[in-house]
Amino acid sequence: MAKEIERKFLVKDRSFISQAEAAVSIRQAYISTAPDATVRIRIRGKEAFLTVKGRNSGAIRDEWEYPVPVTDAEEMARRLCGGFAIDKTRYIVDHLGWKWEVDLFHGHHEGLILAEIEMPSADSNPPLPPFIGPEVTGDPRYYNSTLSRK
Repeated sequence: MAKEIERKFLVKDRSFISQAEAAVSIRQAYISTAPDATVRIRIRGKEAFLTVKGRNSGAIRDEWEYPVPVTDAEEMARRLCGGFAIDKTRYIVDHLGWKWEVDLFHGHHEGLILAEIEMPSADSNPPLPPFIGPEVTGDPRYYNSTLSRK
C-alpha cells in the first residue's frame, strides 16, 4: 500500500503553460465516489489505471494503483459509469526542484485549474510558484470524485 501525500491549490493564471516540461490528456470515471473507498478509472495518454483511494486525513490518504488495458478502462467507464466524467490536460511544471501537476479542466468544468504537489511527508513545505492561488487541500468541492458528479 502506498500513501498519497499532496496539497492542492487553485491556479490564478495560465503562466504555467509556458513553463511546463510535459502535458498529457487525462480522462477519468468513478466506479465509487464514497469517501472511504473511492475507485477511479483513468486513461492518461496511452495508458490506463484502476486506482483505489481511502479517506483523506488532511493531506494524506491510502492509495493503490494498478495498470489495466486501455480497452478495459474504456469499457468499464462506458458500462459501469456512463462514460468519462472528467476530461483535463495535466501539465508538469518544475519549480525549484518540485514537480507540480497542474490540471486544466475541459467540458463541464471548463475554466477550472487546479495544481497539486506530491510531498515526501505531511510537514514538507514546497516553495509555491507565482501562478498558485488559494489552497484547497481537504476541500471536498475540489476532489475529482466530487467534480465527477457535477
